[in-house]
Amino acid sequence: MQPTKQSNRILALDILRGITIAGMILVNNPGSWGNIYAPLAHASWNGLTPTDLVFPFFMFIMGISTYISLRKSDFTPSGQLVWKIVRRTIVIFAIGLAIAWFGKFCRTLANPPEEVASLSLGWQILAAANSFDTLRILGVMPRLALCYCAAAFVAIFVKHRFIPWIIALILVAYSAILILGNGYEFSEQSIIARVDLAVLGDSHMYHDSIDGVRIAFDPEGILSTLPAIAHVLLGFCVATFVMTVKDNHQRIERLFIVGAILTFAGFLLSYGLPINKKIWSPTFVLTTCGLASTLLALLIWIIDIRGHKEWCRFFESFGINPL
Repeated sequence: MQPTKQSNRILALDILRGITIAGMILVNNPGSWGNIYAPLAHASWNGLTPTDLVFPFFMFIMGISTYISLRKSDFTPSGQLVWKIVRRTIVIFAIGLAIAWFGKFCRTLANPPEEVASLSLGWQILAAANSFDTLRILGVMPRLALCYCAAAFVAIFVKHRFIPWIIALILVAYSAILILGNGYEFSEQSIIARVDLAVLGDSHMYHDSIDGVRIAFDPEGILSTLPAIAHVLLGFCVATFVMTVKDNHQRIERLFIVGAILTFAGFLLSYGLPINKKIWSPTFVLTTCGLASTLLALLIWIIDIRGHKEWCRFFESFGINPL
């Protein structure tokens, strides 16, 4: 039997978060963008690389962390709890917008367009700062904010036995949308791009390029946020039956079983529904959640059971703070 404190906080979960954040820093700073090692690059369209695991792993961890956080209030809705969720959502979303604005500001200042380059430095700074008409609205942080908000509200307003059905409904409905709306096609005519163009507009979207073709296509768009919500809820469901036991041997047994089922299901279904991060396909959700569950089980065995903690101090410094 593990001590009470150990059961409330699993060190391996912090380490998994730290590994994920360290991986994010690595893949966002690969050195020369013109010469990237294959494992440090995203799959161009269908497929899966180690880099493609970073974002979904973090969202899976966020689902587990959401369970741990809301359990303190016994999942009982209250004005204070609702405001806490909304406030956290706004903060994360605002941080995402601020990062997007600052990145665009630096790029514009470093490579100003012709009409701006001829101005004085002060006017160039003002012109670079005034980029709100072309600011990308959605992105990694906004997606995290929206998925956390949706998952947290489901967790406190819906009976937990219904959550797996909600996940299944989202993934099945999204699969139908992709099939009927040419969602697996990289073009502005796909349902994914058409919804984003209609709601966000071309100037507020990410412009992706595949095989020399560059179009307005946002990998963190509106429709693909739906399966991402199911992704976080899957992490939440895993936590509901992993955190309810205090024995780490039982925890890793359950995590390995869930990991094997999800990973196998994801790869099996990928013959009809390809694994694709940029549209967050249902098989991408299943496969990455399965791999994250398996890795968490392995880390619990290494760190919390075997006690090999010296090697992970570096990653603990990155993962100790959930926010």
